[in-house]
Order: sequence, then C-alpha cells, then structure tokens
Amino acid sequence: MESFWLAVTALGRDEVFIVVLALYTWLVRPRGGRDLGVAFALSYLVNTALKYGLDLPRPFTSDPALASEAARATGGGPGLPSGHAQMSATLWGGIAAQLRRPAFTAAALALVAVIAASRLVLHVHYPSDVIVGLLLGTVFALWAARGDFPLEDLGRWGVPVVVLLVSLLFTAGTPRELGVGLGMLAGFWASRPTFTPPTDWTGRLIVAVLGLTVVFAAYFLLAALPDALKDLPLVRALRYGGLVLLATHGVPALLRRWLPQETGRNVPFTAAAPVR
Repeated sequence: MESFWLAVTALGRDEVFIVVLALYTWLVRPRGGRDLGVAFALSYLVNTALKYGLDLPRPFTSDPALASEAARATGGGPGLPSGHAQMSATLWGGIAAQLRRPAFTAAALALVAVIAASRLVLHVHYPSDVIVGLLLGTVFALWAARGDFPLEDLGRWGVPVVVLLVSLLFTAGTPRELGVGLGMLAGFWASRPTFTPPTDWTGRLIVAVLGLTVVFAAYFLLAALPDALKDLPLVRALRYGGLVLLATHGVPALLRRWLPQETGRNVPFTAAAPVR
C-alpha cells in the first residue's frame, strides 16, 4: 500500500509542476498561465521562507522508524508548512479558480486532498504542517485567479533584475528552493505569452510532446552543470528563469505553426478574464 501513497505523493514533485504549468499555458490559457506562474513562484518562496525560518521538525526526526527510507526521501528540509500540500493547492486550486468549471474544480480539490493525505499516511508531516500548507496554497490560488500582477513595460524587466540581484546576496549553502523560486518569479514576471492555443487535438498533441521535449532537454542539460556552479543561487535562479522564458516564448516561436501569435500588431498584454 505504501507504493500507492509514494506514487500519489510524487504528484507534488517539481517536475510534475513544470509539466502542468507548461501544458496549461500552451494549451488552455497563455495569459492565465503567466498569472498562475507568478502566484506559484511567490507561494514557493513563502513556503521556503517559513520552512527554513521556523525550522520545525518532521514526525520522523526523533523517531526514524515512523517513516520508511523511501518516504523519508520525499521529505527534505524542515516540516512546516508542507510544500507538497501548499504547492499542489496553489497549482490545481489556481487553475480551478481561473477556469471556474465545477467538474474540474471537484477533480482538482480531490487531487489536492489525496496528495495532502499522502504526506500524513507516509508520516513525513504533522497535520498542522499540511493544514497550514493548504491554507497558504488556497490564498495564492485565489491570487492567481485575480491576475492582479503589474504588467507595465518598465516593471516587466525591472522586477526580474531586482530578483536576480537579490539572489547574489546568498551563498552556495542556501537551500536550493530559494534559487528555484527566485528564478521562476523572474521568468514568469517577464513573460508575455501572446500566442493562441491550438484548437484541434492533433495540434495539442504535437505542442505537448514537442514542447515538453524541448523544455526537459534544456532542464536536464542545465542540470548537468558542475555542482560548484549550478548550486550558486544566482545560477540556479538563471536556470529556472531561463526555463520559464523558454517555455513561454521559445517553444511558441519554434512551434508557431500550432501556436500562432494573436492577430494584429502590438497586441496589448492584459490579464484574461476568468472563464465563466
């Protein structure tokens, strides 16, 4: 039975979040994906700050026998708040809040609930860790639905530059999550996806397969950098910021046959209204 819960908890991994964010942006709502990405990055940073700032233990900290070795491997870092619970709630709750489709919302809530439950069943989090994570994730999910992030041209690159400069303040021993979150924030903030998603299933399949191939090829290529280099917070931030821009601008440029630009020149970038 543990293998089932390990499979469920794996749905809260970074790689799964990358896939879902990319597919949602390419195939469903490009501008909504940008707003969701910004909210997701901010949620990620808040989770990291609280987790390492509070530095609270996990259930197996004092009694390793509570969780198997495989389960403990899914629980890096301190306990509160649960990253799996918070980030799953941010991602799936954010999509549900943007789309406002009852069937999808029910499925999203069920998925978040089962991922959160897996953290308790595997004994890698206390109930309080999961509850706080879910509450925080809900806040950022609702924020993603509002799309209330500045879009002015000056702020487009000003904020990412400041974010990258902040990453220079940290050393190589800094938790990896900090560089990841800063990079995602810089990348999504600078993103301005103005392409149109494919409307036929053939186009969607082509975009999904080729797009993910491009993104993960870059992901694994950058992961092959020497440890002394890639563990620097600035380099990690640049890696993840670059991956975001590759997904939101590079892939649409490569696959413009299936992701054409919106008609008209200089189409203004404004947050899309929620689907009702």
